[in-house]
Amino acid sequence: MTGPTEPQTPLWRPAPARAAATRLQQFLDTLRERHGLVFSDYAELHAWSVRESEAFWRALWDFCGVIGEPGERVLVDGQRMEHAQWFPDGRLNFAENLLRRRGPEEAMLLQVEDQPRRRLSWDELYDEVSRVAQLLRSYGVQPGDRVAGYLPNLPETAIGMLATAAVGAVWTSTSPDFGVESVIERFGQVGPRVLFGVEAYQYNGKRHVLGDKLRRICAGLPSIEHLVVFPLFGGPVETPGVSWHEALAGFRASEIEFEPRGFGDPLCVLYSSGTTGKPKCITHRVGGVLLQHLKEHQLHSDVSHDDRVFYFTTCGWMMWNWLVSALASGATVIFYDGSPFFPDGNVLLDLAQEEGITLFGTSAKYIDELRNRGIVPSRGRDFPRLRTLCSTGSVLVPEAFDWVYENFKRDLCLASISGGTDIISCFVLGNPLLPVYRGECQCRGLG
Repeated sequence: MTGPTEPQTPLWRPAPARAAATRLQQFLDTLRERHGLVFSDYAELHAWSVRESEAFWRALWDFCGVIGEPGERVLVDGQRMEHAQWFPDGRLNFAENLLRRRGPEEAMLLQVEDQPRRRLSWDELYDEVSRVAQLLRSYGVQPGDRVAGYLPNLPETAIGMLATAAVGAVWTSTSPDFGVESVIERFGQVGPRVLFGVEAYQYNGKRHVLGDKLRRICAGLPSIEHLVVFPLFGGPVETPGVSWHEALAGFRASEIEFEPRGFGDPLCVLYSSGTTGKPKCITHRVGGVLLQHLKEHQLHSDVSHDDRVFYFTTCGWMMWNWLVSALASGATVIFYDGSPFFPDGNVLLDLAQEEGITLFGTSAKYIDELRNRGIVPSRGRDFPRLRTLCSTGSVLVPEAFDWVYENFKRDLCLASISGGTDIISCFVLGNPLLPVYRGECQCRGLG
């Protein structure tokens, strides 16, 4: 499958064997076998996915094996975007789809700067979500209620979000470097009943204790009925509220009772940047987030079972949501919290090498900083499992494309992607079947 034009020599093109094994090629094969659809190139596939959007999204639901009932109708009132209803009869649970895999294999890994790495298996992840979901129900949390996280980039942040989704409630989060007023500005608009926090976080080698901040946030948010604080560094929790371990002590892991939700029911609330006044709430929906992320992971990023996905992000950015959703494809999610240059600029590169990361997500700014510091990723490393490098946050300049292929890895799909908080996903993406050209994004997202 080729692009419409090839004005220059590509920096990378997938080998035939690699292209044939991609999830995107498997999707094309499925469309041909089940529906008799054949496309000569990606532009033709994209045009079909927009023109016949109902057929595309229904085919994606089936291809990705979404757990739930799609219902008979795919789209109602589709000519009026703000009134359109997708899968109006559909019923599913977001967390159930992310927790479909079980077993002793690794589901999550955490590194906090120079701290020891921590690992959770799929079974351990499921059990922790089960216990937190029971806790939320004991607090009286109902479908549609809001639960907030003022947390670093931890497995427990994802566990809180998954438990919230499991009981049908709505998740919202900010990272702990946000000031008290910024947090109150955001959370005050949604009225969370439960707040998950942390006693401290670390950045650039320095511990930042949050007890006073948590007290002021709770005082400024009268809707909060319960504060649960995770002891990230293992010591006693000298904060208001109850410690994570104490709160969960009375609950034993069991099969999760996933609350069925409508496709268009709210899943999470993100916030605009606040550059034009107060940050504005943006509500994202259960089915839309799941399908969009499955599409972007499996078709555009070639993520599948046993891949290891990393994105440098905080839980105040939509790429955190994007990262966690990789669980729905059976991939291991790798979290890093702290400065990407502590103790030096090798920390994320060593993580990628040692943990066999297959998709490495970062920003154009990070790549520029590596260049400016004279750090050569391939020096002493070969990244044998790495297939895709995603860059977002700002434009990846042509010279940075050259630098990546000269200093990172030659056989690499370099995907310069762009999206936004308003869609919790991407407008332009990578493509494992298309070549990479200097200074260019590969393609528009399907659908």
